Amino acid sequence: MGRLILLLVAATWLAAPAQARTLEARIARVETAVAVLRDVRVRLEWPAEAEQGRLRIEAAAADAPGLGYRLRGLAWECPLRRPAAGAWGCDGPVRAGGGAPAALSLDLAPAAIDARLRQGGAVLSLRRDGAGTDAFRIDLARVPLAWAEALVRQAMPSLQPKAGRLDGRVRLAVPTGAPMRIEADLRGEGLAFDSEDGSLAGEDIGLAVRADYREDGPAQTLDLRGTLHGAKLLFGTAYLELPAAPLPLAVQARRAGPGAGWILPALRWDDGAALRAEGAAAFDAAGELRALDLRLHSDDASLLPARYLSGWLGLAGLSGLGLAGTLDAHLRMSDGALRGADIGVRDAGVADARGRFAFDGLDGDVRISEGAAVDSALGWRGGRLQSIPFGPARLPFRSAAGRIDLREDVAVEMLGGALRFSGFSLRLPAEGQGMRIESGLAVESLRLAELAGAFGWPEFGGTLSGEIPRVRYADSRIDFDGGLAMHVFDGEVRVDALALERPFGVAPSLSADVALDGLDLTTLTEVFDLGQISGRLHGRFDGLRLVDWQVAAFDAELHTEPRRGERQRISQRAVQDISSVGDASFAGGLQARLIGLFDDFGYRRIGISCRLRNEVCEMGGLRSAGNTFTIVEGAGLPRLEVVGHNRSVDWPTLVERIGAAVGGDVAPVVE
Repeated sequence: MGRLILLLVAATWLAAPAQARTLEARIARVETAVAVLRDVRVRLEWPAEAEQGRLRIEAAAADAPGLGYRLRGLAWECPLRRPAAGAWGCDGPVRAGGGAPAALSLDLAPAAIDARLRQGGAVLSLRRDGAGTDAFRIDLARVPLAWAEALVRQAMPSLQPKAGRLDGRVRLAVPTGAPMRIEADLRGEGLAFDSEDGSLAGEDIGLAVRADYREDGPAQTLDLRGTLHGAKLLFGTAYLELPAAPLPLAVQARRAGPGAGWILPALRWDDGAALRAEGAAAFDAAGELRALDLRLHSDDASLLPARYLSGWLGLAGLSGLGLAGTLDAHLRMSDGALRGADIGVRDAGVADARGRFAFDGLDGDVRISEGAAVDSALGWRGGRLQSIPFGPARLPFRSAAGRIDLREDVAVEMLGGALRFSGFSLRLPAEGQGMRIESGLAVESLRLAELAGAFGWPEFGGTLSGEIPRVRYADSRIDFDGGLAMHVFDGEVRVDALALERPFGVAPSLSADVALDGLDLTTLTEVFDLGQISGRLHGRFDGLRLVDWQVAAFDAELHTEPRRGERQRISQRAVQDISSVGDASFAGGLQARLIGLFDDFGYRRIGISCRLRNEVCEMGGLRSAGNTFTIVEGAGLPRLEVVGHNRSVDWPTLVERIGAAVGGDVAPVVE
């Protein structure tokens, strides 16, 4: 603004004679080392014999590209003082566009410039010493972060400052023919920001930093060192909640120009026992992480979930996950995808907050190579799945080309038997596809008595065995080839078409087809306290679907089939329980009135079905007539028949009836 200042001084000098003068000037362009003003209008009114005049300066545009400021409709009006000696002074309101006014004072001395901008309790001061110098000093006191919005957007266009205040000093050098340089010592409290797409955000940020920013043509470099405390930060799916104690950080950054992404050739972070990090990174122009080479170390992994991992864990359905032990990691990422990782744990533990799983005594390494083959191994002392404990194991891995495989089959002891994994393979996310896992699974003679005890079910014997040739995990879904067979109640229960969606996410969903073949009803009804029935039970549950582990849909049909040499009898208590569940009653005139006199009865067939949709069970039986259906068809004398009277039954009500029957809370009723 040097030429503008000379104009003002000359205009003031011309106003010195006794008569009043009004001087106006219009300047198309005013260039300074920091800013360019366009379409500038200056008006000076100086009454005769007055000690001061009135100055008004307007500019259609004021651009400071190095600082990112582009102001429109700039206007400043102030009383211009004529000193006997020293600096000229002017102090008055300044406005830009439709923004709120601020107070701007300007002192012009032959060898210095002092300017001060005030708004509320915020003060921003600028000083330039020496008429020929290219250095400026800017002091900030309680300056809102919003005042730095243009500068912040210059570094990252998508960021929007929201709250907080800054204090400190900035030194600005704009030498002719040399790069601009900004050195700053700043302190901030309560800072907050977000991005236009919501992927970046921060609040309650406290910082004390020393920054060195330089421009060389379009290229920009930044060296940042200082401390950060009390911050809550969101970077995509990563959420950080930092402690109140100051944490040291250092970042070196550069980019080719305002439209390019930032490259961080060096970054360091020190959160004591929780996490120390050192490495390099690169972001695209939109602020998305594109490349990473980062080494991490944690002496106390229990601090990591709350401070650094809650965002990722929440998306995976693992909120509140507990960690323990020592952790080391080396992560490598390029083109926005993870390309390799080395992870080591020592005397570590993992525990799900909802009790779904836990691993104790984790020790070893997992190395994922994007190039040549590397071997590693990870083991544990034990753990549990839900309330079921499992034994120790050691997993030998080999990795190459971004894939990790088991070098040999691994068996894990559980429920008196074992789970055996074979052909395990994990592929890292790449080319638009998420992480994929495949493995074979064999279930070897798991004792169902121990399984029932672990879940608090009535005790029953039998074993669970089967082989699933391939288990596949992709896109938050687990699919199982083959099936599982449970040898229980002297018969078999087979599970096929098993699939599990969002296993650890929101509202996990399980689907399967279940077939029952030849279950001994005597043992079954004794275990579940349903009176006593002899015979063999067959049936199916097709399209079984559980959402958030609650039954949502199925097509079920259960029936008995006679077996040579095996009696088919049903007790009075069992008849009553079946009647209560099926909303049924006895039938048969005189015989129905005599039923209460007998302990058990012969039957020819038992059959019941349910098609569950939208919490309504459409029920059926051996045969139907209108809204009734036959559940039990008797044989011999007295002849027994149990008939259901309501085909549409509320599912929660039906579950309540089953619970009452199993608990023995059904009172005998004979019609």
